[in-house]
Amino acid sequence: MKLPIILQEFLKAQELFDSISFANCFSEYASVFDEGKIYTGKDEIKQWNEKSNEQYKTLFEVMDFSVKDNMTILKINISGSFDGSPVVLNFYFRIENNLINALAIVE
Repeated sequence: MKLPIILQEFLKAQELFDSISFANCFSEYASVFDEGKIYTGKDEIKQWNEKSNEQYKTLFEVMDFSVKDNMTILKINISGSFDGSPVVLNFYFRIENNLINALAIVE
């Protein structure tokens, strides 16, 4: 599966639990929607990822990849130290200028 480079970088940063590299995959004013909350800007995204990594040590396994209506969709099997692990979630990315501008994580 040939993913866009920015998503390869996103996945690699998560694999290494590198919140700085993770946040650098996003544009300056990007937003992330996860578990009913919205995180806006690289600082908030970095903090959200740091907290998640510390609490859950989440690992991502990409199951499927598609593009629809300017959205890149990854179906990801997520495992970690959280109730219900593992779980399969859909990651909806909007990519602009080779950076993630928006991400929504939903079931």
